[in-house]
Amino acid sequence: MPLVGVDEGTGGLVRAARGGDREAFGLLVERSWQRLVRLARSVVGELEAEDAVQDGLVAAWARLGTLADPDRFDAWLSRIVFRRCLRAHRRQRGRVSLEAVPEAPVSCDPAASVSAWQLLSRLAPRQRAVLHLTVVEGMTDAEIAPLLAITPASVRAHRRRARESAARLLQGGKS
Repeated sequence: MPLVGVDEGTGGLVRAARGGDREAFGLLVERSWQRLVRLARSVVGELEAEDAVQDGLVAAWARLGTLADPDRFDAWLSRIVFRRCLRAHRRQRGRVSLEAVPEAPVSCDPAASVSAWQLLSRLAPRQRAVLHLTVVEGMTDAEIAPLLAITPASVRAHRRRARESAARLLQGGKS
């Protein structure tokens, strides 16, 4: 059901949500959910992704009044979710789920037993996020930089380091 008297562009929905309109915030969440979950998966993995996004959304709702430009909501929200993902990643460091324990390899070729997530999980969270935003979301360095609160040059450096680390891991080296 369309909201009465609300401009359904991002800025209009943000202004309505600031006024306490939960439906407007709900629409903003619906529009962003899949993108945010994909970003979170690239940083914390499948099991923690939705929890990190939920945590970020709760924080965004509470701090919606601090958003200076309602038209920048998507980048602002992505930055909040990314930071929550970094926190979740720090908390889960050192924990290993049973699903992450590899079975005995059937093949003697080490490259054949490496999954994409196993490879990416060995990279630093920011490197994973840069690769995800570049490859999956198709974002440019200039778009990624403000989202991760780094410079475009840092985006390029993280991407280069991630590719170098991935290449070393695929060749059987250490990152």
